[in-house]
Amino acid sequence: MEIILKKDVTKLGYANDIVTVTNGYARNYLIPQGYAVLATATNKKIVAENVKQRAFKAAKIKAEAEDIAKSIEAVSVRIGAKAAQNGKIYGSVNALQIAEALKEQANIEVDRKKIIIDGESVKEVGEYVAKINLGKEVSASIKFEVYAE
Repeated sequence: MEIILKKDVTKLGYANDIVTVTNGYARNYLIPQGYAVLATATNKKIVAENVKQRAFKAAKIKAEAEDIAKSIEAVSVRIGAKAAQNGKIYGSVNALQIAEALKEQANIEVDRKKIIIDGESVKEVGEYVAKINLGKEVSASIKFEVYAE
């Protein structure tokens, strides 16, 4: 029997896949549990349209993320921190401070959870690079400078 999976099923397939299974497995388990529907011509058309729309939305989101990535790559931000004479700062610079500086200085809003600093934290005055994951396949590098206030 040919069915269309509504959810991912281990060792069988992923959502929106059309698979062939035994009649009993489909009628007694997959369909009653809501994991699948019969692969009729109508259901196949519906699934094809849903996949097409999802692909269009994903392409649009990726294009927006790439635009943001280009604007981030062109920007360098400065972050002020209290520092000792030898250049070590009190505390550290983290992703939250980078996100705030990016919003203030370049008017680009990025979630702090998407910012990854090379190494764990910044504890000295100098120039550094952080990576920002903007989407599934889109990331950008931002240069930032930590200076003593």
